[in-house]
Amino acid sequence: MKKLFVSNSRESTRMFKSNILESLSKVHYSVPLIIYIPVIVYFGWRALAVVHNTAWQFIGSLVAGLLVWTLTEYVMHRFVFHFVPKSKWGLRLHFLFHGVHHDYPSDALRLVLPPSVSIPLATGFYFLFYALIPEIYLNGFYSAFMTGYLFYDITHYALHHATFQNAYGKN
Repeated sequence: MKKLFVSNSRESTRMFKSNILESLSKVHYSVPLIIYIPVIVYFGWRALAVVHNTAWQFIGSLVAGLLVWTLTEYVMHRFVFHFVPKSKWGLRLHFLFHGVHHDYPSDALRLVLPPSVSIPLATGFYFLFYALIPEIYLNGFYSAFMTGYLFYDITHYALHHATFQNAYGKN
């Protein structure tokens, strides 16, 4: 993909004419933490206290959830976010979903997925997993899947905006 523009400043760009849509496209990095930590805790609690998983079932569902999150993030990022359509409409849609991030990588309010997008995606994934995964594994699996998402989102933000002082962080 040919790069046309990359801003190194912390500036933003307007994506929508509507003030409401514009406000829904921006989010502070703490918002996913506030929304999804309770979700993660709730489904983890359900896996242990309500469904009565054994330790091995719980651990297995956590490992599976993290593995599926990793695969999902790779596939979405590689084949959806970095797919470059040819149509004008497709290019606009691509810019809205991910291209703005590449053009304005230092825009602090567009580095984590806004709830207007993440909540419908999280809900859709839950119902997909609900249809495919037995209940005994579902809650732990979903808790780990969402933990993977949250860890990715916050790590992504930190890589763009944190100043790492130690050797580990710099690597």
